[in-house]
Parts: sequence; structure tokens; C-alpha cells
Amino acid sequence: MARFIFITGGVVSSLGKGLASAALGTLLQARGFTVRLRKLDPYLNVDPGTMSPFEHGEVFVTDDGAETDLDLGHYERFTGVSARRADSVSSGRIYSNVLEKERRGEYLGKTIQVIPHVTDEIKRWISTDENESDFMLCEIGGTVGDIEGLPFFEAIRQFAQDRPSEQCIFMHLTLLPFLSASGELKTKPTQHSVKELRMIGLQPDILVCRSETKIPEKERAKIALFCNVRPDAVIPAYDLKSIYEAPMAYHEAGLDQAVLDAFRINPAPKPNLDRWIDIEDRIHNAEGEVRVAIVGKYTLLEDAYKSIAEALTHGGMANRVRVNSDWIDAEIFEREDPVPYLEPYQAILVPGGFGERGTEGKIKAAEFARTHKVPYLGICLGMQMAVIEAARNLAGMKDAGSEEFDSGTGEKSITPVVYHLKEWIRGNEKIERSVTDDKGGTMRLGAYRATLAKGTRVAGIYGSASIDERHRHRYEVNVRYRDALEGLGLRFSGNSPDGRLPEIVEWTDHPWFIGVQFHPELKSRPFAPHPLFADFVRAAKEMSRLV
Repeated sequence: MARFIFITGGVVSSLGKGLASAALGTLLQARGFTVRLRKLDPYLNVDPGTMSPFEHGEVFVTDDGAETDLDLGHYERFTGVSARRADSVSSGRIYSNVLEKERRGEYLGKTIQVIPHVTDEIKRWISTDENESDFMLCEIGGTVGDIEGLPFFEAIRQFAQDRPSEQCIFMHLTLLPFLSASGELKTKPTQHSVKELRMIGLQPDILVCRSETKIPEKERAKIALFCNVRPDAVIPAYDLKSIYEAPMAYHEAGLDQAVLDAFRINPAPKPNLDRWIDIEDRIHNAEGEVRVAIVGKYTLLEDAYKSIAEALTHGGMANRVRVNSDWIDAEIFEREDPVPYLEPYQAILVPGGFGERGTEGKIKAAEFARTHKVPYLGICLGMQMAVIEAARNLAGMKDAGSEEFDSGTGEKSITPVVYHLKEWIRGNEKIERSVTDDKGGTMRLGAYRATLAKGTRVAGIYGSASIDERHRHRYEVNVRYRDALEGLGLRFSGNSPDGRLPEIVEWTDHPWFIGVQFHPELKSRPFAPHPLFADFVRAAKEMSRLV
């Protein structure tokens, strides 16, 4: 039976609960335990799939097709444990489940209330597959005191009461602000945050205190006294140069030992941290650097492309170089010549996105990479724009476009090089979609297999004839134009097993130009960089030597 660790936050949001949870998970793994991490979000969206990236950052997709919070990306990158649909739930999903049961008559005519029906549904979700791991880490989104989070806090209070003693502990993250005017580190916000937590029946066993400055021992003792925790369970969390320093930093601060002490696991297994020592060495002892331009449409919020940024870092680790990424708004190239902007870079990456804004700029970025022989990686929409660029500029299809932006039914007619995906095969099931379907959860989501053509660059990179990668899209490159484009040298080097859906394209006469319909960044890890990103950075490294 799993032990449960509930992670909450107070004072302000964005303290790093997800990162702390991921770091703790990997530290427990280093001591020989198995872990699973879970995120409970209080917002009323059923999932973040329909949210703007500016609103919530990227949407992280699991193998089984769940659209989840970006924190699940942290969990996977640090622990290597692939998340599942059961590892992410929102208030919207909980309430939907409760109301569906009510409509089916499963509550036998009872009046449906937050307590016990909503809290019972939350507890049911928390306990799903609990016997598969030694530790279940459950992060509660938002901060203590948020009205929408109250059902979750009440649910975990009940959950701990229902379980045997010492099967559940609570870890609370707070902020210790430093007032430069007075030169003081203030503990009162943490005290009030814990007071708020205790008022709803939760007593933290461990406090993780974020601070920009060193926390004196007397302040740690004061926090322990006023917050009713052991002094060695007050864990400092300082700002780091890299998120991959977090496991070692938290270990040195005593977080994993405090958790084992709270569960009375004695003697505690010794940790093997060789993996993270090597990762830190690769970060801090890079043997060069490369510059990569990321030409996207959500560049004002880096979290919108969080997994891409991390996958590039992993590719740098694999090649022992530092990757310096610059985010360039694709709309700029719709007004200005891209050449002066892109010439300083050794590689160009065009990520995914939705909607027409910035797409012409992405097409120009793909054209620059093709004609200037600069390594190019196009992901999802980035692949589609590269194919449209080839169709327009080389195949004579001047009106080549995507049905996402123009269905061709209006005054402007297009050649649908990219079209709305109406059906596909998942396992033994045929999936059908219409343009009038609801937006949420209706895309081609999750892991799908692709077959790689022999002798192609991608087959060499993967070292395999077939791959499984995660998708999130509802528009697809139209296979009817494959012959025309392949005759020009744009090889369709990866396809769905039935050959109907193009998955990968590559220019045969280019040093490194690959477009993929899927999202390889979602499966990259610091200790196992995704092969496409590792080879993309290698190509950029080679390009830097030629400059």
C-alpha cells in the first residue's frame, strides 16, 4: 500500500510546488523506492486543453491521450515515470463525474453536496492505482485560502483521517520575503499561511521555505516553533541557476530525509545520486555553446514552450554544449525580412501552435532554413508550414495552405496541402471527427506508432524502424501531395503504419532539415535526451564550427 505525500502551497503562487514534487520524487527513487506523482487543479476547466498558452502555459500530453498541466512534464522529466490520465484531475472533471453519476441515478435520490459527494470523488481519484508504487505524491494546485481549492483541501484531510496512522504526510511550500529596506527576512507570511492551513484541519509535517537569501538557523527555529513542525523539517529552498540542480539542493537541505523521518522509515536506505551528479557536471562544464532561434507565436510566455526549452537543454547535455535559445515572434517576419534576424543562429526550431496568426512568418523561417542550409526542426505546425513552403516555392502551388486557416469555401480558394483530420486508427478503433465537434479532447491525442523508411536520416537517428510518439493536433499534411513533393526531394520518411498519415518529412539534400507531426519534446529527459533533439543540437554544433 502506497504512502501518500500531499504537497500544498501558500503566500503566493508559482513558488515551485511542481519542481519540489518532482525533485522529491527522484530523491525517493534514488533511495530505491518507486513513486507516482499526481496533480489536482482547482480550476473549473475539465482540462487545460482549451486554455490559451498565455493563460496556463503549455499543455502536456500523456501517452494515453490526456491533456494535462505542465507540472506533469516536470514529474516525467525528473523521475522518468510516464504520466497517465489518472495523474491529472481538475475541479471541472470532478464535478462532471459527480453530475454524470447523478444523472444516471447512482446516488439513489440523495441530495448531491460538496461533502461528501464531491470530496468522495476526489478521494476516489487520489487512490486510483495506489498499490502500484511505494509513494504517491499529490500536488494541490493554487494556494491555501483559495475558495476553489477548499474541496481538495477537505478531501485530503478526510483521506488522511481514513487511512492508518503514518500513511499520509503533508508538505507545505511558503515564501520568506526579504525586505531590503530593513534588511530583514520576514517569517510572518509563512506563519499566516500555516495558520490558514491549520484552520481547515491540516497540520504540515514539512515546510519548504523559498527564499532569495540564506535562512539563519534562528529563523528556522522560529518557524518551527510557531508552525508546530520539527526544526529539521523546515527545509530551505533557494533560487537555482538550473532546475536540474534541485534534486541535489533539496537532498543537501535534508528534504528526503525529513520525509522518511515523518514516515518513521528507519534505517533510511542510502541514496544513489550519481545520475544527478553527472547531470550537474554536464550543465556547469559545457565545452561550447550553440545559438538556436525558436520562431513561434507564444513567445511572450516561455512556459508556453516549456518542454521544448527543456528538451533543447537535454540535447545540449548530450553534446556537452550550452544551448542559448532566443524566442522570436513569428509575426515579425510577416513585416520584415527574416534574414538579418536568423543569420546569427546555428539552428532554427519552429514549434506547434493553433490559429493563423504568425503562420506566414513561420513559413518564411522554414524557407530561410531550407535555402541557407541551416539545421531546422519543425514540430507539429512547424512541420506543416515547412511542407506548405515547399509546395508554394518549389512545386508551383502558389495557393497552398491549410484548412485550419481557410477551408476553401469562401472567396479565397486554397490547395489543401494541410487538411482537417476526419478519421484515424487508434489500436483497433476507428476515430472519426467533424469540424463542428466540441474543441476539448477531440484532437488526435497521445502516443501513436509511426513507421520509418529505411535509409532515411530519422531512421538513423532513432536506430529503429518504428517509433511511438505523442500527438496533439487536428490538422494533417495531405498525403495526396506526397509524390509531387518527394519528386522535389522532400522525403516523407515517417508515416502511420497504414501509410495514410505523414508523420515525418526531411529534405534529402539538406544537412539537417526535419519536420515531425508529433511532439518529441514531451518524451525527453535530462538523463535520456530525445534522439531528435540530441541530433538537432549536434547538427547545430557542427554548424557553429563552420562559422
